[in-house]
Amino acid sequence: MSKGERAKSAREKIRAQQAADRAREQRKRVVTYMTVGVVAVAAVGLGAWYAASKSQAELAGDTAPTTVQSDGSVVMAKSGVTKPVIDIFEDFQCPACKQMEEVSGSTFRNLAAEGLAKVVYHPITIFSTEPTKGNSVRAGAAARCLTDGKQWLAFHDLLYKNQPSETVQGFKTDQMVTWATTAGATAAGIDTCITGQKNAQAQLDYSVKVSKEQKLQGTPTVKLNGTAMDNNVVFTPKDLRDAVTKAAK
Repeated sequence: MSKGERAKSAREKIRAQQAADRAREQRKRVVTYMTVGVVAVAAVGLGAWYAASKSQAELAGDTAPTTVQSDGSVVMAKSGVTKPVIDIFEDFQCPACKQMEEVSGSTFRNLAAEGLAKVVYHPITIFSTEPTKGNSVRAGAAARCLTDGKQWLAFHDLLYKNQPSETVQGFKTDQMVTWATTAGATAAGIDTCITGQKNAQAQLDYSVKVSKEQKLQGTPTVKLNGTAMDNNVVFTPKDLRDAVTKAAK
């Protein structure tokens, strides 16, 4: 082989080696990009899972002793538990209150059952125009007819389950008599108390009193030891539990 041919052969070998090196580097980059992509997708998936787990409603467990107060509020707490206090200001006609009950209602009850909090429900009327005002007053007045705590809670749940649209007249008294029966209320006078709206004025008076004293801007409003909680926390069961558990220490 001549000198020129040897030089040509050497150059071809160098080019072949360089091409092989470039191909190898390209494969390494592709693998790296794929790995980064998989990690990124996994991170997004993990973040979505974590967010979903925080917002998932708890399974309802036992219920703490529940007592209907003379003013219409309802206390749920184990014997001897006086704090922290969770005050729930709600309106049975309020769609956001219904949503809160669906998402965090079981957390409130579980916290009370676990002895981690004293939970106080305050059913009020915040609406000032019809048909929402009338719906709210009828529901609140009817709830006041149930004086047994367990039955009140069952009726409370049925009111939210059957919450009417804000554009129609709902919570009709004959419907609520049926729901009261479903809730287990059999005491004498329940039917006439609901149909006659015996507690309508008391519902209105209590609503004005509480709204003024608590400086409420709307419902739902949840206060922990007298301080309004961020709705982002209230509507996220895990964060709600963490906040109350911390306050209980």
